[in-house]
Amino acid sequence: MRYWLFKSEPSTWSWDQQVAKGDAGEEWDGVRNYQARNFMREMEVGDRGFFYHSQTSREIVGIVEVIAAAHPDSTTDDERWECVDIKAVAPLPRPVTLDAVKADERLADMVLVRNSRLSVQPVTDDQWEIVCGLGGIDSR
Repeated sequence: MRYWLFKSEPSTWSWDQQVAKGDAGEEWDGVRNYQARNFMREMEVGDRGFFYHSQTSREIVGIVEVIAAAHPDSTTDDERWECVDIKAVAPLPRPVTLDAVKADERLADMVLVRNSRLSVQPVTDDQWEIVCGLGGIDSR
């Protein structure tokens, strides 16, 4: 299993909207960055990810699971763009803010710290465990 981080502005797609989709989940569509798209192409069903609210609160608020591998993005006819489907797994009991991530020296190499604009990004096993701990949830 690999780990990822998915970023969304709450006004566009929020954690509550993701949760409301239930086990059916939702396409992580609309991504128009080649690097982020390529990361989605690497994902496998069962991979886990953090759900991150960007712009306003800038915090990791929940855990999601990839439920469909990369496929054509239904929001465009341009075949270059693909997406995965994700479903909500659990909220973090304590959201982990960007400031908290940046303040933790163990997370200094996290992509979220080094390239905070990238909407889909990898998370290492160690980073996953650290952030889960900060958020008050079991890492597995």
